[in-house]
Parts: sequence; structure tokens; C-alpha cells
Amino acid sequence: MAERLARIHGTEEDKVNCPFYFKIGACRHGDRCSRVHNHPAFSPTILIKHIYRHPVREAELRALASGQDQKTVSIDQEKANEDFLVFFEDMFMELSKFGRIEFLSVCDNLGDHIIGHVYCKFEDEDSAADALNVMNGRYYDGKKMEVEFSPVIDFREARCRDFDEGGCARGGFCNFMHIKYVPIPLIRSLEEDSEYERMREQDERRRDRDRDKRKRRRSSRDRDRKRHRRDRSYSYSSDESSRSRGRSHSRSRSYSRSASPSSRQDVQG
Repeated sequence: MAERLARIHGTEEDKVNCPFYFKIGACRHGDRCSRVHNHPAFSPTILIKHIYRHPVREAELRALASGQDQKTVSIDQEKANEDFLVFFEDMFMELSKFGRIEFLSVCDNLGDHIIGHVYCKFEDEDSAADALNVMNGRYYDGKKMEVEFSPVIDFREARCRDFDEGGCARGGFCNFMHIKYVPIPLIRSLEEDSEYERMREQDERRRDRDRDKRKRRRSSRDRDRKRHRRDRSYSYSSDESSRSRGRSHSRSRSYSRSASPSSRQDVQG
């Protein structure tokens, strides 16, 4: 029984757990889904919800605000691509501050449950946890970031194969990820830049630690020097007191010796 449950977990045969949330980290039914969405307590992957401003949705909203027909909207594809690459660079460089990034994806879907989603898989869970703690609640381009751990680890199961091969019959409303294309040279360049920044920060932290160690050593030497000075002063004071008592005792003995003959004469007289 246990083997069967493990085998069907996250599949269509699983009548308890939602397979779409397990594979994609999002479900079009949301909280109304009849199956369980198991939110992970930790994961190497984080999800930033609806942070990317999809150009089609933005054009539709502008048309709606101006009273135009949403079906007739058009977008400048070249400008949209340029804006996306700028967005991707910003996300990559900001997230790479928390650790090495294995995979960063931006969804091109139009479905309300997944539009604008950004998934970032880190090299380890600690980096993902640091990113979530810092990024959650911050603002980017006027939008508050909602960050959570995602169950998605294998993106091959999450992405739409038809979209990757050149066309998906369901278009932007497909339930699987339509991951926006990013040129490989750009990714390699960002990885190099982030690695350089990470090494520079490590060098700065190392210099700060060395500087703190030197300060502590100087402070320790100063304390030792002051302690030694106090000990010398105390020792000198003790010696002076001893010598003073010795001189006083010698004078009293000398006085008693000099005074004793006359005293005897007085007694004899």
C-alpha cells in the first residue's frame, strides 16, 4: 500500500494531492481545488508570484482603462523583449546575492493562477530560505513581492513540451509552464558577474574579519600593557613603603642606641 501511494503521489491517480500544484507550484482552481496543496516547509526553489508585468495583460489593462476594445490591443514586441531582458537581469542579480542560482524562469502564461510567476531554484535550501526571508514583502516596480517555497524541483515535468517545441494549442492559457526564452550568452554573462560580485563581497568580509582581529589584538595588547603598568606601579609603591618603613625603623633603633648612655648616666648620677 505504501509503495503504491508513493508511486502515484502527485499524479492523476492521486485523488488526495493536487498533481498540478505538485508539478507546477500553482493550480488554476486555487483554494477551491478539491485536492490538497501541500506547501513545502523548505525547498531549494522559491516562487515570486505575479511579479513580472506581462506585456499582453498590461496592454489589455490600458485598453480597459481607456474604454478601448481589448481584442484590438497590440504591443511593441521589440520593446516588450527588451523590457523582459532588463527584468530578468534585475531578478538574476538580486537573487544571486543569496547564493548560486541553478535555474531562473519567468512564465509567459496568461492564466490568472500563473501569470507573471518567477521561479528560482538555488544550489541549496539555505540560500532559498535567505532569499525568501529578505525578498518577501519588498517592492519591485511598484508591486509588492509575495514569495513562498515551491515544490517544483524538476522543471522538465513543469514546462510545456509543445511550447518548447514551437507551439502549444492552448496558447497562453496552458496549465503547464511556458517559460520565456533567455539567450544563453546572457545567462553565462550574468553568472560570471554574480560570481565576481560574490567573490568581491567575500573578500570584503574577509578583510573586515582581519581588521576586527587586528583591533582585538591591539586592544588585548593595550589591556596587557595597562595591567603591566598597574602591576609595576603597585610593586614600586610596595617597595617604597617597605623602604620607608625600614628607614623609619632604622632611625628609631639609632635613636634608642644614642639615647641609652645618657639615660644610664642620669640614672647613675
